[in-house]
Amino acid sequence: KLRFIGFSWFKCVRAFQVYLILASQLLVTTAIVAVFTFVQPVRSFVQRNQAVYWASYGVYFVTHLVLVCCKGPRRKFPWNVILLFIFTLALSYMTGSVSSYYDTKAVFLALGITAVVCIAVTVFCFQTKVDFTKCRGLFCVLGIVMFVTGIITIIVLSFKYIPWLHMLYAALGAIVFTLFLAYHTQLLIGNRKYSISPEEYVFAALSIYTDIIQIFLFLLQIIGASTK
Repeated sequence: KLRFIGFSWFKCVRAFQVYLILASQLLVTTAIVAVFTFVQPVRSFVQRNQAVYWASYGVYFVTHLVLVCCKGPRRKFPWNVILLFIFTLALSYMTGSVSSYYDTKAVFLALGITAVVCIAVTVFCFQTKVDFTKCRGLFCVLGIVMFVTGIITIIVLSFKYIPWLHMLYAALGAIVFTLFLAYHTQLLIGNRKYSISPEEYVFAALSIYTDIIQIFLFLLQIIGASTK
């Protein structure tokens, strides 16, 4: 009994640590999105200087690759925290840049819906008996489908913009990353077939944070197009 209590307490502490990091990441992102959306000089600068966006994309890609593929930097303090901070800044800049092209109301609405979705998914994961961690193969397939569909959509839309195709892809993306959010949340919570190692708190925060940002961006595309 004492071992069970100790294990449960340890899982709670681990989850709290991850959600504390996640809250810090989301706070940084929300602040940057707000500045890029409300401050007109910043908004204009971001829209004029596309090179900065692509530079931030490069930083995002490299840091994401290192944190996901390299166990050493991901687990070793303080390098894991430094890399995660750089990753957060890069993705926040990208998110803010995208948001600057949309109406303020659309950005606010997307933020609100994303918050509701995240809370609902988290509560669902704590309550449900459905084990998403058993479906790793399915999530691998979903990831590949999203990647291939994204490339095809970009190629098609580069020749001719088709609104319904864009909306279909955005809706698919929002659904898929909501499922990924449920999967990564259950890996963190534990008591399932698979769970994340206590040493992988940075990876857990990275995964959930990325899912949330992707949900927001896809919802923003849907809402932004519908409000035009």
